[in-house]
Amino acid sequence: MRMRRKKHGAERIAACSEILIPAPISPAAYPQSFFAEERPVCLEIGCGKGDFAVGMSAKHQDFNFIAMERVPDVACLALEKAMAAKDSRPDNLRFLIGDARNLTEYFLPHSFDRIYLNFSDPWPKKGYAKRRLTHRGFLELYRSLLAPGGLLILKTDNEGLFDFSLEEFEALGLTIEWQTRDLHASEAAAENVMTEYERHFSALGQVIYSARVRF
Repeated sequence: MRMRRKKHGAERIAACSEILIPAPISPAAYPQSFFAEERPVCLEIGCGKGDFAVGMSAKHQDFNFIAMERVPDVACLALEKAMAAKDSRPDNLRFLIGDARNLTEYFLPHSFDRIYLNFSDPWPKKGYAKRRLTHRGFLELYRSLLAPGGLLILKTDNEGLFDFSLEEFEALGLTIEWQTRDLHASEAAAENVMTEYERHFSALGQVIYSARVRF
């Protein structure tokens, strides 16, 4: 369902400019340059309303986080959520409004330690496979962005997308270090930071699939 356009959205986004990376970024930059303190940098692609990004930045204060969202009206909510919590966490979270296909134009190669994909659009029709964020075309893009040995961490509620992703990982010779078809019943549940989407559908009994992949 399409989100209703936010009233005064541009002004609300501008009010959060201190944690927003202006796009487009030109020339391409090291993500570390957007933070005062040097820490390993993680990227979340498709951050939604920001629960995961805000939660992770508070929980893992030894990392810097960049949360990317394509839809400005959704990013507006995430930005405001992060601003409301800024006094309870270190200055280790930034947001970027943009399309994942442009990431290599924004950031220099091998500059992220981890990439998170949380509940990406499954694009279930067969003809749309190249749009899936775990298609091998995107995986090669992530390879160029991740430092050697970097991690891709996937969560989804869509079994079809999960199976497709595992096949793509194997096709590119990536190392699947860990996977589960029921994240919340696994040993990783205690450390899991939920998205707003995940919280809602888990309450309805939907299992969550997850994998950790080493590049």
